Amino acid sequence: MTDPATLAKGKRGLSHFRAAFGYSLAGFRHALRHEEAVRQELLAFAVLVPVAVLLPVDVLARLVLVLSMGLVLIVELLNSAIEATVDRISLERHPLAGRAKDLGSAAVFTAIGLSALCWLVIAGPVVLRWLSAPR
Repeated sequence: MTDPATLAKGKRGLSHFRAAFGYSLAGFRHALRHEEAVRQELLAFAVLVPVAVLLPVDVLARLVLVLSMGLVLIVELLNSAIEATVDRISLERHPLAGRAKDLGSAAVFTAIGLSALCWLVIAGPVVLRWLSAPR
């Protein structure tokens, strides 16, 4: 298998796109193999996307629910990249390394909070109507 790091050098157009796609696939493979948080968020995504599709809400609300979960995954991937870079530089404790990792974690926490807020505002009333409907 060709190393994705060498694929895009000197390429243009479709060749560059194919090489960049190879980088992306390598990143996803790494995240799935080595990042527990990514696996957990993908599981939540796999469960909640069908819920979003089945909710009786308009298409824009459904899109907000799915995109908010996608934002969590994107931020988690970026956080993992930050952590890998910091660990590559040095494994010894340093205040700036800790700050970088803490800021990445705060970004993930914020994205999860925003996604939860979207779900609360959009899906919450639907769930409350279902729970309060006469049986």
